[in-house]
Amino acid sequence: MSPSDPATSGATTPAEPFVVRQYGRARAEVRPYARAIGLAAMPAAGWAVWASGLGWLTPAYLVLAVAGAALAVIDARTHRLPNALVFPLTWATAVLLTLAALGTGAWGSLGRAALGALAFFAVYQVLYLIAPRGGLGYGDVKLALSLGALLTWHSWYILLVGVFAAHIVAGVVAIVLLLGRRAGWRTGIAFGPYMLLGAMLGLTWAHLISW
Repeated sequence: MSPSDPATSGATTPAEPFVVRQYGRARAEVRPYARAIGLAAMPAAGWAVWASGLGWLTPAYLVLAVAGAALAVIDARTHRLPNALVFPLTWATAVLLTLAALGTGAWGSLGRAALGALAFFAVYQVLYLIAPRGGLGYGDVKLALSLGALLTWHSWYILLVGVFAAHIVAGVVAIVLLLGRRAGWRTGIAFGPYMLLGAMLGLTWAHLISW
């Protein structure tokens, strides 16, 4: 389960500009897990440079890698995907993919990315409404926007690869935990890290099949 949460109280004051308040909220979320996030972000950034092939998509991949590392660590520790990180990731992805379209002329890819983001969001919105309580958090639904956009930039097939990879890996881990009696049938599982891992696997596959 990965529900979103209200902004950390006391991190900022109402008189501060929005950007400053947003930065303060994000910093407050990251600070308790800074070391673990740093360790996760370094290899993730290396993956982003490799998988993007050093081009117009590299900034979008890097933002996903760094923000994704923070979200994965926080979700694994707290079962939350904070709005202070999810919303900036969503907007940054939209802006950076638009810049990539400007630089490459791939307007068809940008349009498909927008449709993919909305489709992924809609599917997870439905799953959120029908899933048993604790099965899927609304933070997961919001995270689907940025992940769906990046995956579908390449193709609808890559989106399916990323989505199915996330669920397969999560299912395998859940079975292992059940067999090892480390979790029960009603134990909540932080799904955000699996969504992010599935997206990385999908984008990795997109890179490999483009060789």
